[in-house]
Amino acid sequence: MNRKTLTAQEVADYIGVCIDTIYTMVREKQIPHLRVRRRIFFSVETIDAWMREQEQKSLEAM
Repeated sequence: MNRKTLTAQEVADYIGVCIDTIYTMVREKQIPHLRVRRRIFFSVETIDAWMREQEQKSLEAM
């Protein structure tokens, strides 16, 4: 069974930022996530879609 969720550290590695950046983005509701009690998870599909959306926004701003 393949996991469809990532931890904060895995997302940080996946998108190439520091884990502190991920926690800040979660706190400020800038990145889609879900919580299970105190744990934070990210859907791989949702993160991919979010990244495409962010890229599109930056291209439109040019």
